[in-house]
Amino acid sequence: MRVGLSWLREFVALPEAITADELDRALTELGIEVEHIVDQRETVKGALVVGRVLTVEELTGFKKPIRYCTVDVGAANGTGQPQEIICGATNFAEGDLVVVILPGGELPGGFVIGERKTYGRMSRGMITSARELGISDEHDGIIVLPAETPAAPGADARPIVGLDDMLIEVTPTPDRGYQMSVRGLARELSHYYDVPFTDPGLAAAPGATAQPAWPLTIEDPAGCDRFAARLVRGVDPGAATPDWMSRRLTVAGIRTLGLPIDITNYVMLETGQPMHAFDADRLRGALVVRRAVEGEKITTLDGVTRVLAAEDMVICDTELPGGIAGDAAGVPISLAAVMGGTTSEVVDDTTTVLFEAAHWDPVMVGRTARRHKLFSEAAKRWERGVDRELCLVAIERAVQLLVEHGGGKAGDEILDIDHRPEPRTVSMDAALPSRLIGVAYPSEKIADMLSRAGCAVAVAGEGNRIDAVPPSWRPDLVQAADLVEEVVRLDGYDKVPSVLPIAPPGNGLTPAQRRKRSVGRALAEQGYVEVLSNPFVSGEALAALGLPVDAVRLANPLSEEEPFMRTSLLPPMLTTLRRNVGRGQRDVALFEQGLVFRAAVRTGVPPVMGVAARPAEADWQLAQEYVPAQPWHVAAVLAGQPLEPAGWWGPGRAADWSDAIQAARDVLAASGV
Repeated sequence: MRVGLSWLREFVALPEAITADELDRALTELGIEVEHIVDQRETVKGALVVGRVLTVEELTGFKKPIRYCTVDVGAANGTGQPQEIICGATNFAEGDLVVVILPGGELPGGFVIGERKTYGRMSRGMITSARELGISDEHDGIIVLPAETPAAPGADARPIVGLDDMLIEVTPTPDRGYQMSVRGLARELSHYYDVPFTDPGLAAAPGATAQPAWPLTIEDPAGCDRFAARLVRGVDPGAATPDWMSRRLTVAGIRTLGLPIDITNYVMLETGQPMHAFDADRLRGALVVRRAVEGEKITTLDGVTRVLAAEDMVICDTELPGGIAGDAAGVPISLAAVMGGTTSEVVDDTTTVLFEAAHWDPVMVGRTARRHKLFSEAAKRWERGVDRELCLVAIERAVQLLVEHGGGKAGDEILDIDHRPEPRTVSMDAALPSRLIGVAYPSEKIADMLSRAGCAVAVAGEGNRIDAVPPSWRPDLVQAADLVEEVVRLDGYDKVPSVLPIAPPGNGLTPAQRRKRSVGRALAEQGYVEVLSNPFVSGEALAALGLPVDAVRLANPLSEEEPFMRTSLLPPMLTTLRRNVGRGQRDVALFEQGLVFRAAVRTGVPPVMGVAARPAEADWQLAQEYVPAQPWHVAAVLAGQPLEPAGWWGPGRAADWSDAIQAARDVLAASGV
């Protein structure tokens, strides 16, 4: 996620003179991975000014459009005379305000601007694009400032285009979805600097009304436990996205797509709540939130028609014809939490917008995104966890922005179907943090750290037990060890002493380790090359080798194409062999040693064991029955003439069944069998 420091300052009172290095250190000590922090004031050197295009002359005789322009840059060039500039962009006209870098200036990447003759004319400076200034990847043309921009020719353009800001790019860990928002990062920095924080998630928002904004039914509360919506009527379809909003979206790497859509993306970045905007005039009937029927189809906003799986969640219009799930089930118009559909998208003439904000099951969203290879900004947030309390707040914020900048009137009716579970309480022995970390943490300090994290904390049992109710934006706090981690993080990892553990006396390699090394050495001596294959396989790969498709299935696979753990080393090894042959390596001899996975004795949820002490032997044995058996195997594959290649000594010999038998004998001999 990439965001400007100025946006964070709207919610947290950070020090005025903060530097990029200080900000980097603060975020790192909070456990946030920092990709880049760029002080944009230092990226463009020299005079970057506002210019007004006075004349445009189209130069002909060249392979691409070339324009010779005179631009008023005020007194910034030292003469007050118009500046002559050659430009290849065509998205501007006489009278437009543009951004000009004068000779002597330097663009990001060390590109120095000078005076030079090009296309038969002198060019003194450059009219710049957003990509050339390093503020966006957009390069469809140069920056054309709004006509109402309060700046005269020659004025410093840095504050106008956002080059007076500091850009922060972070990659939150998978369990910290709340950090993928301005709200979350501002909260974290308020902890570090101990400064006031204004939570946009606590903004006032009206609740549900007796008459809903749109008729809607949730058939699967486990997949969607909350759904809110509200209408805005009479929107001006020609209303443009405000320049300040466009800049913030551009910094975040999100293209502007029209005011209603831009507002949903803006609210998502600000609060962390993904949203969707429907064209209400294109909706025909009541909506249904349900699981898809295997084989249903939807054309998503990227123009791709997708075949749905039974695990996908969809929003359906019950009045659309052609459904295969029955009339009452409707036809999918949105792939829930991932991407909307074309049948109800906001278009150029949309005047009635239905804003939607819901709370979806993160595991479902992650699987759907991987299945359809749709890693949208919304899906990235959902699979990390989103605050289920934000729906109405996000709706209210989006409605306010659309009414303010797009006209129209907010509907009085508000939909809010709420199946949220009760908040859970996590109890912890007050001595647990000190025992696990090795640093003394008094009960009062533990309670203070957890309160700063947003937990509702109660100290019970004469200070011996701490009961904490995690905040709605922290679904990762589920057990006592998570609370300990949060205490250490907020108190500072640097306060935990580095103590090397005492190494126990050893006897070198174990017999099993020596056996594995002997096997590997024996095969390598015969000309085999060791590989390490991916342990995940597809059902088709197992079936192709005649292996039963009853392997251990991952609950949350990296790819739906390979959801099983291997029961044999051969399927992934044959994939490796095929890749080598496909790249011209005809003579190949490979071997691999590794684990394969068999079905566990028991299925279901294994017993939960604490980390404070070794579990009882009976509990340990019971837990092992839930773990798949994992025997160690060795396998080899051959193709071409890898062991006896052709050369001056002879024609060579193709590998055959006898080589496989000899490899097995070598393995047995090396194993001492």
